[in-house]
Amino acid sequence: MSIRFSFLLPITLFCFLLSSTSWAQTVPDSPTEVHPILVNSIIPDVSVKTIEGTTTALKEIIAEQPTVLIFYRGGWCPYCSRHMAELQKIESQIVDIGYQILAISVDKPEVLKETITDGELSYTLLSDSPADVMKAFGIAYRVDDKTVARYKSIGIDFEKNTGFSHHILPAPAVFILDQEGTVKFQYVNPDYKQRINGDVLLAAAKAYI
Repeated sequence: MSIRFSFLLPITLFCFLLSSTSWAQTVPDSPTEVHPILVNSIIPDVSVKTIEGTTTALKEIIAEQPTVLIFYRGGWCPYCSRHMAELQKIESQIVDIGYQILAISVDKPEVLKETITDGELSYTLLSDSPADVMKAFGIAYRVDDKTVARYKSIGIDFEKNTGFSHHILPAPAVFILDQEGTVKFQYVNPDYKQRINGDVLLAAAKAYI
């Protein structure tokens, strides 16, 4: 596995850029083993659900304007909530540049509604409950049974939140995409406690518009 810097950052990036169609469809047992889709590749043909439960092709949404696409673990994750709140602070600047912000998790639509209410988020949240999108992007991994049980013991029920028993989460990731769905930039970090800094993301967005 090789590590490639997608942007000059003051922090270490984990950008796993060895990927293939077969790898992207194989779900590893650790976030350190994910193989994200390559920079300059076209995103796969996959569908997501809106908070209203409407199924929509991701490419159709992205074709509307350049996109900052975020994959997060779920509304239950405090690190995700903190990161998304930070992105909320720079949302207007990203929008002014010409982007839309989309955030995808395995939470089902009704759970997404709770996330929006709790976090007062104004950008678009999308559901990938079957984990098909994150598998196609090569960032999915399967959580082990012991960890699933530990989370459930503290009130985090993956199956209740997703409606599925796959126990899949994404390695937190950010992709910058043009309207053709070409990946211009990516940040993927297997350590869910480490997220891209808002100022760094804003600089990257300006560089790739």
